[in-house]
Amino acid sequence: MELSVIVLVISFTALVVMNVPIAISIAGATLLTMLFTIAPVPAITTVAQQMATGINSFALLAIPFFILSGLLMGRGGIARRLIEFAKVLVGMFPGGLAYVNVLACMFFGAISGSSVAATSAVGGFLLPVMEKEGYDKNFNAALTVTASTTGLLIPPSNILIVYSLASGGVSIAALFIAGYLPGILTGVSLMAVAAVFSIINKYPVGTRPRLSEIIRKTFDALPSLFLVVVVIGGIIAGIFTATEASAIAVIYALVLSVVIYREVKISELPDILLKAVEITAMVMLLIGASRGMSWMLSYENIPQGISSTLIGLTNNRIIILLIINLILLIVGTFMDMTPAVLIFTPIFLPVVTQLGIHPIHFGIMMVLNLCIGLCTPPVGSVLFVGCGIANTTIAKLIRPLLPLYVAMIAALLLVTYVPAISLALPELFGYLK
Repeated sequence: MELSVIVLVISFTALVVMNVPIAISIAGATLLTMLFTIAPVPAITTVAQQMATGINSFALLAIPFFILSGLLMGRGGIARRLIEFAKVLVGMFPGGLAYVNVLACMFFGAISGSSVAATSAVGGFLLPVMEKEGYDKNFNAALTVTASTTGLLIPPSNILIVYSLASGGVSIAALFIAGYLPGILTGVSLMAVAAVFSIINKYPVGTRPRLSEIIRKTFDALPSLFLVVVVIGGIIAGIFTATEASAIAVIYALVLSVVIYREVKISELPDILLKAVEITAMVMLLIGASRGMSWMLSYENIPQGISSTLIGLTNNRIIILLIINLILLIVGTFMDMTPAVLIFTPIFLPVVTQLGIHPIHFGIMMVLNLCIGLCTPPVGSVLFVGCGIANTTIAKLIRPLLPLYVAMIAALLLVTYVPAISLALPELFGYLK
């Protein structure tokens, strides 16, 4: 096992350093490691078989549908309506646009299921407005980047579907419901930092909206927000499964964007479909490669070895969870979320379940942890998008990001050590037996 670990780590690190795409790096490192343990022909065949098996899952059909619905919502003028709705809710407070930023990212991230889409849509519309009102450009970008990750916890969320696959079938519906409170907690934590920044920098106070404006903006945003009600409500009520809900989401988003809001033309649909196919292909390649590596790790008994090592160090769940969080925080800085979940779930899940930690609780903890990596150099994809939209550099974003990192880590620690934050809603709706 020691030789396998050494070969895997060295080959994967070398490929990443050479800027090889992460999916190819994972598949290549897996193949090289297996060549050292079994004969060449079975190694190649096995890697190919495991990659194919990894994406042969009915639950994964939800991912392309949610991707497509997110793209439709992103093009359909949803972000602008959600921003206007957030303004009438929190825009009248000192530094109100900062709160609007966080709330709009939470709304749009939940609807689109994509932190990159939330950063692009909300940031593209709101950042110029904030800068014009006197808000610091780098703070605006840092806040958008971190707030957009809340949509990966607030359902529907593709990464929670991936965790369900990696964990061996944890209920997707239960994971969706479990993500609400941690996602809201993270958003509130970021708002707390925004409040301090607003007071220190004396950011402007927004105007108090009239009742007629509140009603109008609310009704404009309700059709968009109702998507979450349709998807999650249908799943909880047992009307359809999470996979079927994703197809319903596409139909709803199509009607909303093309017929009701009329901001997506029929002629634009082929481009949207092509973009959805491209994103789906990248995600599925990552899933297939990661599943191949997960199989190889299991074949070499590496998860069992790591589990025994951690339990041998200490059986204190507080310390073990802290160690796992530290490892995942480091992993998140250089690895994309999807392969990280697929690779490290089979490694750490047996450890935490042995300590009596529920798989749903661990899944939410893991996703929240890896959300921080999306905002962290050198590989943070959301961070790069935010820099591009704000026309700034990563170096300039580091200083305003630091207190936001602290807020997210504080939320992570609360979620880690207070299981009720993740498990209260699934228990309320009868998903915990």
